[in-house]
Amino acid sequence: MPETPKHPRFPLPARFRRVSNPRQLPLKARVKKILARLDKAYPAAECALTHENPLQLLVSTILSAQCTDERVNRVTRTLFQKYRTAKDFAAADPRELEQEIRPTGFFRNKTKSIIGAAKLLVGKFHGQVPHTMEELLELPGVARKTANVVLGTAFGVASGVVVDTHVDRLSQRLDLTKEKDPKKIEQDLMKIIPKEKWILFSHQLIWHGRLVCQARRPRCPDCPLEDLCYSKDKTV
Repeated sequence: MPETPKHPRFPLPARFRRVSNPRQLPLKARVKKILARLDKAYPAAECALTHENPLQLLVSTILSAQCTDERVNRVTRTLFQKYRTAKDFAAADPRELEQEIRPTGFFRNKTKSIIGAAKLLVGKFHGQVPHTMEELLELPGVARKTANVVLGTAFGVASGVVVDTHVDRLSQRLDLTKEKDPKKIEQDLMKIIPKEKWILFSHQLIWHGRLVCQARRPRCPDCPLEDLCYSKDKTV
């Protein structure tokens, strides 16, 4: 069975020289401080989806749409024992697969995507997950976010910045973008985040969004970025 990732349980404590007026900092300087503090707080941040190969990561990422990673991991714990290759998924009985992934929600659409993607993997890519954005986007159920997750986590290819619900929310709270559309948010982030940081930055921001900068009640007193943030949602 796949090993459970070593998740950062909480931001590691660190001391920083506080910034008194973050609005006056140039964006480039503020981004540099944000990245440095995320590195201190989440030095080992990684994908929370349990997987042991690119195919499992692809399926898990498709399942993670509108679903927590924890629930996806519970479902794939048994799913990946039954379906081990792209051929297995391509030959799956849709009705059976629907029931097996039902807890993740939108199970009918996800079943179509998984089986459709698996059939294309078998028919065009010799059963292997491709290594490029262009080829991944040919697969049913795969948009830029899923492709970025697979490329970055499975292959170490920095093709873009993963923009999930956490990255979306935090990018706006930290005033790294004014955009609302994930594609436009990604383009803004790619302009200000060094390419060598794209993969780790996404993981760090996702974990920070889960553990500290939560949607309804952000834990600002525990936040290593608190003095760099001037969001109207701040609780301190």
